[in-house]
Amino acid sequence: MKVIVVGAGIAGLSTAWSLAKRGVEVVLLEQGPIPNPLSASGDHHRIIRRAYGAQGGYQRRIDEAYAAWDEMWADLGAKHLADTGFLLVSQTGRDAAVDYRDSLLAGGYPVEDLSCDEAVRRHPFLDPGGVHSAAFSPEGGVLLCRHIGRDLLAFLQGAGVTIRPQTQVVAVDAASGKVRLSGGEELAGDHVVVTAGAWVLQLFPQLSDRLTSYRTAVAYLEPPADLVAAWEASPVILDVGGTVDGYVLPPVRGTGLKVGAGIHKVRAGADERRVPEPGEGERLRDHFAPPFARIAEYRVSEVVTCAYTFTADEHFFVAGEDRLTVVSACSGHGYKFGAAVGRRVAEGVLSGDRAGLREWLEARD
Repeated sequence: MKVIVVGAGIAGLSTAWSLAKRGVEVVLLEQGPIPNPLSASGDHHRIIRRAYGAQGGYQRRIDEAYAAWDEMWADLGAKHLADTGFLLVSQTGRDAAVDYRDSLLAGGYPVEDLSCDEAVRRHPFLDPGGVHSAAFSPEGGVLLCRHIGRDLLAFLQGAGVTIRPQTQVVAVDAASGKVRLSGGEELAGDHVVVTAGAWVLQLFPQLSDRLTSYRTAVAYLEPPADLVAAWEASPVILDVGGTVDGYVLPPVRGTGLKVGAGIHKVRAGADERRVPEPGEGERLRDHFAPPFARIAEYRVSEVVTCAYTFTADEHFFVAGEDRLTVVSACSGHGYKFGAAVGRRVAEGVLSGDRAGLREWLEARD
């Protein structure tokens, strides 16, 4: 069997990995370099975490996510995951951080409640005037995207996968399993898997009634010198409370201190507004006071733009017909499931069980 995979973000790389391990002939196409810094998988690091609030299906699928990553680490010969655990910071005692914490308790997962005083004692970058309480879970950490992308690429090369970076697909024929490239060349396979992230709407504009692309950005910050050690020892902060949907990744293993906020995303095409705007990093940074103290002392060192597809309810998406499967495992939280998504897509392609793949990806159980 021959499978063409379009898009070499984490979902595409992982799908190629899992298919190659099953003896499938794989052709992996990517419109940019691999890893592609413009893709949703191209940043330095991403969060893996247990808490999911009302999305209990994804909360339960974290077990499989960890198992899939462990399989990948064994194949790559390195573990590109820093097990920092994660922190939930509530500013009011009634915000999303509390919902996350409650979902963990309801599922029987470990969580440690912290008073404001204890949270500030452990994490002196917090402002006691902006914190109601906090909670800590050991089941989470930081995935090192660029290390994963580099080593997966080397694995696929060693496994005989045909890899073609800088190769843009402009059309896909579901009935024949063919793709057409920007230069006119056609490639044929028994099945085509499209994992093109926000660019999927350029290939399949008819999916715009179910998928919406957004542009957002993250900022890398340099903290005050006396807080550097505290940040280096910090867990991931999944939610900073309040209303900005803010998250923080600590500077582990040579990465930087990264902040992002759900409130910052805007509807845009995958290639639109990809250059950071003047003052954008400072605007992002300032969303984080509260709960952080002395926020104006943090210097913005870099701003990175990102493009994602979202479904209306932020569940993953799969569609297809004949010899085509289109997967959008994004909605802002896809990376942590990357290895597991790849295994499930490979299984779905080989078994023909698209309904089972959809059930797992949508995680409504």
